[in-house]
Amino acid sequence: MEHVNGFKAALAAVIAALTALWGWFGWFVLILALCMALDYMTGTAVAKKLGTWSSKIAREGLWHKLAIVVAVSVAGILDLVVGMIVNNIPSINLPFEYTVIFAPLVVAWYIITELGSILENSGKLGGPQPEWFKKAIAALKSNVDKAGDKLTDADAPQNDK
Repeated sequence: MEHVNGFKAALAAVIAALTALWGWFGWFVLILALCMALDYMTGTAVAKKLGTWSSKIAREGLWHKLAIVVAVSVAGILDLVVGMIVNNIPSINLPFEYTVIFAPLVVAWYIITELGSILENSGKLGGPQPEWFKKAIAALKSNVDKAGDKLTDADAPQNDK
């Protein structure tokens, strides 16, 4: 029992340290990584079930996941650069009020996309698919898209929180 308590204490310490280091966004990225792994695993299971698995297609899936990592990295870099510009070049005016938004929005979009793919794979594996659940994921993705569109639309009213 002491080993279990020691493990729980160590796990709590690691989680506390990671939260202090990453904040909420780090956990958001971790959720994306878990979704990407689950999507890859369920996609592989579907391909095995259907007899269509191939190493070439599996590699393409990994390249796809790498592209997601690159896109999230670019969004993070963009947030840093925009922050530097806004804070250090007074003559720069943006068509929106800047907060660190690009990376969280991109990560949210990819998480929702991965969740949709996982749900689709689950259906192909024989799991029942509640229609309302599919609609909820589609609605979330649509709302994230609208938030991104609103963020980059120069004609949109400003500061309408």
